[in-house]
Amino acid sequence: MPSAWKHPPADLWQEYVDRVAAAVTCRPEVLEGLARLRAAAWTIGVITNGAGDIQRAKLAATGLADLVDGVAVSGDLEIRKPDLRLFELAATRCGVSLADGGWMVGDNPAGDIGGGRQAGLRTIWLRGRPWPDGLPAAHHVVEDVTDALAILLTKE
Repeated sequence: MPSAWKHPPADLWQEYVDRVAAAVTCRPEVLEGLARLRAAAWTIGVITNGAGDIQRAKLAATGLADLVDGVAVSGDLEIRKPDLRLFELAATRCGVSLADGGWMVGDNPAGDIGGGRQAGLRTIWLRGRPWPDGLPAAHHVVEDVTDALAILLTKE
């Protein structure tokens, strides 16, 4: 390490991770909705693109880490959604199989909804980004994640 550096790069990276995690929040009604899904015997997984340490720090900081059964982060594997392997890993980490079916909720049309459909999952798109031409529609379209939670709470 050059003597001109005041802080080792690893320390700077950790500070960055900590600051990113401190900047994210999760609305209480989302945490409550996920807790209701857990109480209704749902298995909940997270599939996310990004650096593993940042994504896990964000999950911990928001309280989401305590409400999920498994996490698959693209940065740990050098693959990204919509790669089926990421969905398979998430299912395995949740103790289930994609063959059992399930749901994918997300805001990215190609990565979340396209990847979820490719994995054989039913899908709920959180509207926001433009929908690309030629991509099959999501099973449901909602404006807010709480609307997605309400749909899931009515399903088996």
